[in-house]
Amino acid sequence: MTADSTTTSRWIRLAPVAFVLLWSTGFIAAKAGVAHAGPFTLLFYRFVLAVALLLPLARMLGSRWPQRPALAGHIAVAGLLLHAGYLGGVFAAIAAGMPAGMVALIVGLQPLVTAAAAGPLLGEQVRPLQWLGLAAGFGGVALVVAGRLAPGTAAQTLAGFGGDALLFALLALFAITGGTLYQKRFCAGMDLVSGAVIQYAASGAALGVLAVWLESLRADWGLPLLLALAWLILVLSIAAIGLLLLLIRHGAASRVASLFYLVPPVTALEAWWLFDERLGPQALAGMAVIAGAVFMVFHLPARQHPSA
Repeated sequence: MTADSTTTSRWIRLAPVAFVLLWSTGFIAAKAGVAHAGPFTLLFYRFVLAVALLLPLARMLGSRWPQRPALAGHIAVAGLLLHAGYLGGVFAAIAAGMPAGMVALIVGLQPLVTAAAAGPLLGEQVRPLQWLGLAAGFGGVALVVAGRLAPGTAAQTLAGFGGDALLFALLALFAITGGTLYQKRFCAGMDLVSGAVIQYAASGAALGVLAVWLESLRADWGLPLLLALAWLILVLSIAAIGLLLLLIRHGAASRVASLFYLVPPVTALEAWWLFDERLGPQALAGMAVIAGAVFMVFHLPARQHPSA
């Protein structure tokens, strides 16, 4: 093994940790941003500015662009699912009043959905122990979210939002699941920078139509919105999404999806650090369950079906 390959392997091993840390800030940044702009407007500006930053970077790095229109189309479709569908659903659910923890819990179902679909669509065989890990992971997510609620307040968490918020959160769940599988199946080998440009451009165009139609592109421009946008673009749209695409390229889809189980507890830790929100024994127990579940799923390789 060469020094370059050893370094690359080391970076790939560290990528899951970095991804979870960065991705966990998305719910906090989304809640801060939608207080000053509509969800689709916020995402439209985010994608437009991200494309403006990534285009010169792609030229500087000599990024490879798709040579076939069909491949460019696949990349755009994956982007619409991963970015417009998932992020649009998350931001819209939060803007509609659903607590960020509830959104995280619903999106936390993704590994179960991904694992169930990865077999027939990608030929990945998930072992029984991995299924157990996936189910335990969801149970851990539920424990963490429930552990952050005061006793007897579960009913109140359902107040303040209606069926539209629930539908947006479910849209986010199925969009990122479909995007993960579609990316792995049709364009996993795409250039990360040029691919991101295509995906953000497609997502920005789609959400721009919704932003103009539903929100008239209204925004309360000021330092809070600018800081939220800067974080969403530099940390989430560039750093975290780049890591996600790298992980999809190098890992089985069901194992990559298991990383999303770590996001709610890490977000809870960030909320404790930033806002002094205390973590009870139930939340800590949930985190331990999640850690064990992710170990089972992420460190046991999925077997491929033998070719016919």
